[in-house]
Amino acid sequence: MNEESTSIPQWGRGRRPRSSTAAVVLVAGLAGVLLYVARAAFVPVALAVLFALLLSGPVEGLRRRRIPRTLSALLIVVIFLSIVGGTVDLLWTPAQAWLAAAPRTAQVIQRKLGPAARIMRRIDAVTNRAGHLTDGTANVAVATPVPSTSAAPDSGNLVIQTREFLLGFVTVGILTLFLLAAGPPVLARMSGAFASDEHAMRILRAIQAVRGELGRYYSTLALINVGLGATTAAAMWALGMPNPVLCGAVAGVLNFIPYAGSATTFSILTIVALVSFDDVGRVLAVAGSYLALATIEGQLVQPVLVGQRLELNPIIVFLALWFGGWFWAIPGIILAIPSLVALKVVAEHSEYGAPLVEFLSPGKAKRFKPRREQQRESAKPKAA
Repeated sequence: MNEESTSIPQWGRGRRPRSSTAAVVLVAGLAGVLLYVARAAFVPVALAVLFALLLSGPVEGLRRRRIPRTLSALLIVVIFLSIVGGTVDLLWTPAQAWLAAAPRTAQVIQRKLGPAARIMRRIDAVTNRAGHLTDGTANVAVATPVPSTSAAPDSGNLVIQTREFLLGFVTVGILTLFLLAAGPPVLARMSGAFASDEHAMRILRAIQAVRGELGRYYSTLALINVGLGATTAAAMWALGMPNPVLCGAVAGVLNFIPYAGSATTFSILTIVALVSFDDVGRVLAVAGSYLALATIEGQLVQPVLVGQRLELNPIIVFLALWFGGWFWAIPGIILAIPSLVALKVVAEHSEYGAPLVEFLSPGKAKRFKPRREQQRESAKPKAA
């Protein structure tokens, strides 16, 4: 056979054989059904893996300073829980004030939106009357609202939900501590038990790459969100908004969720401004100031600091958030973006990951080459 017949076409490299596509789709479907049905068991495990990946960097830093891994993991987990608990305690009082004022807030919103509601009711009445006229009915029956009796809250369900939340919280904390204390040595032994040495080393390199990329991504994103929260709080304070610190905290926390987080913050701040101010100009100033800050953060600050490497297709991000929320509710939304980032990093380390990298990347990029192919090309002697 000549060299031309035995050579592999350039477009065929790095692509999975077509015969295995059906099997991959079938296995992915069965795995999705299992994860949905047994989500009560899998959600704490997935959250623990995410937290372990994010906190493994500081643990390894303490490990390099000759601090035992178990002690380093325990110290980092305690610091992390202390930060979360302190933040919740700081925001607990203004959040309670907002919840206590919820009935009055609803009344104020109803009063200020009354003219618009009346106009909509008149339009609806005219539409119904026109429909009855076409049906040959002369009289239009006006339905009188029947007062509904609100059912008393089910204390049994509340106790069950509280117990499940506490059990999941403890499970996530313990499993995160175990994963951080185990570290790469345990992952090496587990990978070596199910794969050859070469595949085990490849798996470990992919895990280390995912850990590094997620750590850098979320640490940079956390700094950006702290800045966004601080500037939002300062802007709300300058505009006379109530509880500007809570407004900034809401903006910073929700900004971890792409698109949906900033839209939710915009809606919350607009509603609060509508309730707090009678001047339409001040309401527009609140909404416009946050919109300007969010635009600067999303279009200028984040692309410069995060970089182009981990950019994802906006359509894929939106669908991941949508299906994650439908699949696992709030934990699914939290895990959607880290899953996409991890999937892209793993695909970059896979021999057949080129189509997946191109699918997840925004825009039309040039053909992606796996790392092994890049290493082979760099090892070739350059022509004079």
